[in-house]
Amino acid sequence: MNILHVSAVKNWGGGEGHIESLCLELNKSYPEINSIILCVKNGLFHKKLENSELKFHTASLKINLDIRFAIKIGQLCKRYKIDIIHIHDPSAIALTIIADKLYNLPPFIFSKKTSFPIKKKKLTLYKYNYPKIKKIICVSNETKRIAAESIINKEKLMTIYDGTSLENKSSKTPFLIRKKYKLDSYTKVIGVIGNHIRAKHYETLIQVVDTIINKKNRKDFFFIQIGNFTDRTENLVKSIEELKLNNHIKLTGFLSEASNFIPQFDALLITSQSEGLPLVIYESFYHKTPVISTNVGGISEIIEDNINGLLAPKHDYLTLAEKIIFLFENPELIESFTQISYNKLINNYTTSKMTANTVKAYQSILSNGH
Repeated sequence: MNILHVSAVKNWGGGEGHIESLCLELNKSYPEINSIILCVKNGLFHKKLENSELKFHTASLKINLDIRFAIKIGQLCKRYKIDIIHIHDPSAIALTIIADKLYNLPPFIFSKKTSFPIKKKKLTLYKYNYPKIKKIICVSNETKRIAAESIINKEKLMTIYDGTSLENKSSKTPFLIRKKYKLDSYTKVIGVIGNHIRAKHYETLIQVVDTIINKKNRKDFFFIQIGNFTDRTENLVKSIEELKLNNHIKLTGFLSEASNFIPQFDALLITSQSEGLPLVIYESFYHKTPVISTNVGGISEIIEDNINGLLAPKHDYLTLAEKIIFLFENPELIESFTQISYNKLINNYTTSKMTANTVKAYQSILSNGH
């Protein structure tokens, strides 16, 4: 079986981490499956793949519908006798459809990793309901529910939870947070990982920090946010300066292997207003780091409030701040939360389980045509 994985994303995020984990597991556990990745030339994913053992190709993507990228899809399908094209982001769907018009490609499978509603525009609906998309893998049941509102053939939809590998974990980082920022031993490090995009809503993060540091006068908390800067970063930095929070929150920008920092966090914080199901939660489960999060997307499918983590409504910075303080005023909860989360991970959310379910989807398409 020959699978072409198509990514048209220029940055590095959870979606690209999913492709990497899936292909590594396929190589290890299913050597009969040949995985080839196509990614954006000179993007962060390209740079990451250069240091991996995975087979990949690149194509230029200067505009959203760059014909060179579509042509490359067709060429790779012909060269490797591709059986299934696994599409990993919405931009890649459009490019693969263009390639199909030129080359008459094999069937598609699409991984939907966010819970954004599919826009009811004619071209968007055409794209998501394209007949060669035989299955749509949703990262959570909530993602599946939202997608179903726009997908004509609901039987295409299925849920396969992402997972994390239980091997090759590392806590190697370019610096130690406490040492770099000269933090006292009693200071609690609250980590946040994600790119500066609308879905992550870091405006809520800054409101949380302001509430804890300025309003509640709790100077024993330090926040570190790791992820790519974007056109949203300038306003975030401005807010931090206006609220005099420079000594209490650091925005590091992109750091390679960001999840390696998780063992240095006393807790992971998620302030998103929209999610599929962030991979960073699984990483935190593995490292036994407690999670405090907004209750969006599929997060409540793996975190139960006050059972194995703490949840708050989206945009509710006051509740998030209270939950952070509550957790560290009741430290006995941390061991309970993290042990339950770790057990959940081992039983349900591993890369091997995710990959086995994905292979079944591939086999179903090839044997039944759907």
